[in-house]
Amino acid sequence: MDQRTDRSSLPHVVIVGGGFAGLYTAKGLKGKPVRVTVIDRRNHHLFQPLLYQVATAALSPADIAVPIRSILRRQANATVLLAEATAVDLAQRAVVLEDGNRLSYDYLVLATGARHSYFGHDAWEPLAPGLKNLEDALEIRRRVLLAFEAAERETDPAIRNAQLTFVVVGGGPTGVELAGALAEIARYTMVQDFRSIDASQARIILVEAAPRILGTFPEPLARRAEEDLKRLGVEVRINTPVTEIKPDAVVLSGESIATYTALWAAGVTASPLAWTLGVPLDRAGRVLVEPDLTIKDHPEVFVLGDLASLTDPATGRPLPGVATVAIQQGNATAANIARTCAGQFYEPFVYKDRGSMATIGRARAIALLGRTQLKGFVAWLVWLIIHIYFLIGFENRILVMVQWIGAYFTQRRGARLITGEAAIKGKRPEPAVTQHSS
Repeated sequence: MDQRTDRSSLPHVVIVGGGFAGLYTAKGLKGKPVRVTVIDRRNHHLFQPLLYQVATAALSPADIAVPIRSILRRQANATVLLAEATAVDLAQRAVVLEDGNRLSYDYLVLATGARHSYFGHDAWEPLAPGLKNLEDALEIRRRVLLAFEAAERETDPAIRNAQLTFVVVGGGPTGVELAGALAEIARYTMVQDFRSIDASQARIILVEAAPRILGTFPEPLARRAEEDLKRLGVEVRINTPVTEIKPDAVVLSGESIATYTALWAAGVTASPLAWTLGVPLDRAGRVLVEPDLTIKDHPEVFVLGDLASLTDPATGRPLPGVATVAIQQGNATAANIARTCAGQFYEPFVYKDRGSMATIGRARAIALLGRTQLKGFVAWLVWLIIHIYFLIGFENRILVMVQWIGAYFTQRRGARLITGEAAIKGKRPEPAVTQHSS
């Protein structure tokens, strides 16, 4: 059944995904002679760059998420549907929804993002959660906080040590930020909260299979980030692939680390919606798009953000899966749709690199802004300003800024709530014994 709710003759733009790319496309079409329908299986836009702060109890979920309807409430030509798209029928120009209904379009924007990739080891997912949505963040927060609670009650030193060991797999920005935040929780936030354990003795291990962490950053910045992590007490293991993840251990090449809390930040793969298009994909499942972000032979279909694979002519490398790319692609796609409605031709997408950054902890960060490399407090201050600026909603900006200021001076985290199944049921099994290869 065709669910076109507006029978006017205006072109219908269907946007699948309410992340940065989809949202900025929708906002860019405000006041244009089109009808816009935004579809997302969640009712909120998530500021994903700060998701790790929810996972590490620095922020609450509502601080970094805003209902999509609220964002677009004053955009008269936009409609929001809470639904999940399962396939695209290119021949009939329709999006197939999970309930079997079909939504016709004149222009389609696919921006459904990416999910975790365990490189063929999907059985590891329940043992080492990744970080892509609020549910992931709350699950990581629950596991981290429960680990300290379990250790407080444990009398066996070996089991207690395993409970206070946290292994983060993946040395990209997400892994680095997670590891740094965990170290700060243990050494500063939790240190006075317990009586039977010394939380500052928690062991944080960051594991990276490549020769260095933060491989997309210049080597001097990556080296500074590694030094900052080590100052916080994080053990950084490079050239160290993970060979197995168990309920009570993470197995590296030649070593088994006893732990009950493994966190995954090592890889992503594109949303499965890409497979329904029947077009060429890259190794990560992303759609190979034309320079104007459309797919071959279908100029009415745009693919953006983490779902798209496009080589940057300036660098010869694929565009990174970061928020600035998605935002610029959303703005460019809105402009191209407006152009074609006015009888003009599409223009190719040109990415303007605004730089990249990663925070390691309180007053510790690295930033690459053009040719300028920033480190330490200055980089951290720039990181704060940029992230506050791009947060959606004035209230969220104020709330986050106030909490960051408070955390800077007190080193406290106010969102240390254990949600979901919080009970510690009995004694955990004996952890694996650490073994070193000869």
